Amino acid sequence: MRQWNLTQAPGPDTGQALAGMITRLGLPHFDKDLLDGLYPLFPAGSWSVYRTGPHCQPAIFMSASHGIPDTTRDCWRAYLSGPYLSDRSLVREQAGPARESTLLCHISAQEVAAEHRARVYEAHGVAERVSIVRQQADDTVFAINFYRHVHQRAFSDGQVAALEGLAPALLALTQKHLALAQLPACAPASGSVQSLAQRLKRINDRLTARELDVCARLLQGMTQEGVAADLGLSLPTVRTYRNRAFARLGIHFRNELFALVLRAPDLH
Repeated sequence: MRQWNLTQAPGPDTGQALAGMITRLGLPHFDKDLLDGLYPLFPAGSWSVYRTGPHCQPAIFMSASHGIPDTTRDCWRAYLSGPYLSDRSLVREQAGPARESTLLCHISAQEVAAEHRARVYEAHGVAERVSIVRQQADDTVFAINFYRHVHQRAFSDGQVAALEGLAPALLALTQKHLALAQLPACAPASGSVQSLAQRLKRINDRLTARELDVCARLLQGMTQEGVAADLGLSLPTVRTYRNRAFARLGIHFRNELFALVLRAPDLH
């Protein structure tokens, strides 16, 4: 795996690609149009834009494929079912105080941990990934990921250099599109409060009714403040129920709650 800070300036061939992306900002199918427009410079089979990290709700914002069946959302669900809890491939380990940074990360399927490789890469025919990563001080990352599939040739050094030149613009364009389109993050766990509470109860039948109420709403993407307002409770009370539930489940962070529910079998 390679990681490096962005230094490459845009090359002369990137202007037309950027112009096409700018005209599509805020419009439907921006994700597909961007991947198609970028293909002559960087021939990725698919791409995704997501946020993850130990202190935030993991979320995928957009994704698309070029010339192949689109399995990007299946890959995301497989990633959240376990591998992302131990995945450090998008994070640079740094000595001293943590700080924000922007990296380019290049990794092949063979370099990915065994569970991650089997569930995500091998199961969906993915061979290689190049990611533009904005890393926050708390290890939260905003990642733009481009994937080569097994039927494609390996990315060349020239193609990776072209993507590096586009990286700052792609970060800006992607974040601007999300703001303009007001795209919601796809919830990792879908369903009603009742169905999510039932699934949690099945995972651990020692959870109390109030603990289930709080965790089910967290799974729907509510903030703790939102849960408090919805249930008519104080914020400290919501935090108490959350902490008790997490202790019973043996977890510490909200993202681990999503992973537990995604791994649990569906109710029939």
